Amino acid sequence: MQPSPEQLLNAPTLDEVRTAAKTLAGVIIPTPLLQNPEVNARLGGTLLIKNEAMQRTGAFKFRGAYNRISQMDPGQKARGVVTYSSGNHAQGVAMAANLLGTSALIVMPSDVPQAKMDQTRALGAEIVTFERGEVASDDVVARLRAETGRIIVPPSEDRRILAGAATVSLEIIQQADRPIDAVLVPCGGGGLTAASAIVMNALSPATQVFGVEPALFDDTRRSLAAGERLANPKGQKTICDAIMTPIPNALTFSINQTLLTGVLTVTDDEVRAAMLFAFENYKIVVEPGGAVGLAAVLSGKIDIKGKTIAVVITGGNIDPDRFAAALSAARQS
Repeated sequence: MQPSPEQLLNAPTLDEVRTAAKTLAGVIIPTPLLQNPEVNARLGGTLLIKNEAMQRTGAFKFRGAYNRISQMDPGQKARGVVTYSSGNHAQGVAMAANLLGTSALIVMPSDVPQAKMDQTRALGAEIVTFERGEVASDDVVARLRAETGRIIVPPSEDRRILAGAATVSLEIIQQADRPIDAVLVPCGGGGLTAASAIVMNALSPATQVFGVEPALFDDTRRSLAAGERLANPKGQKTICDAIMTPIPNALTFSINQTLLTGVLTVTDDEVRAAMLFAFENYKIVVEPGGAVGLAAVLSGKIDIKGKTIAVVITGGNIDPDRFAAALSAARQS
């Protein structure tokens, strides 16, 4: 039975998350929860790294996209899907559409790294670009939906998307060998933070859940403080392209208002240092937006001494030249 439009604007239940986990079983990669004893000794606490860069398409977004598209009926699949994304959701939707027998049209900002566009096209999707800051992505998606009849699969404002994303935290709880004091989650539109908070609140209520944002794109932090959704100022830039969202969406903000412990912010330099740290100590490639949680720990935005903190690495989609440049800049700083 399909949820009603009203239900879609409510948080998914724990049962829906568990159902999503069953849907995704055998399709997704259960990604590892990494530890490094030497790092833990240096930090004076236990750092757990949930590495979604190893997920199919290189990011957690595939989980929600597949869970949503799998619930479309044959008539809807024949119409195809349309969405907005700066890269990771685009690739997740493109692969899920391919696997589930439908087509994908992706609206992407023109300044998205070329590698992300190329990877999205390689998965069979068609791309329409727009100028970030000059036109709203939602307006472009709405126009294309009206012209093509496609079904919108949003990055996070759908309980089926959130239920799929929440399986990341289900895995963390299953994989951890000890109680977790806090989980740090990169925050763009706020979907994964909301999804993580839903699971932790239900299954590990003593665990704090923090969103982490780039310092110049702290819309969720400011919105939570104000009690209403506030947009980011136009014209600002960050290397964290995956989480350069204009404003928290209504569904995820309502969840985060209730369940999220708080939001931490990090600078681009702190992100570069975290990318280098992850490469040197865990031998993993992390894209900037995926490294903000680790950056918050390493820069002391949260105290890890004597605690166990899990950090979600949300993705690893970065081209070699940009990655090398980020690591080089981190070494020189």
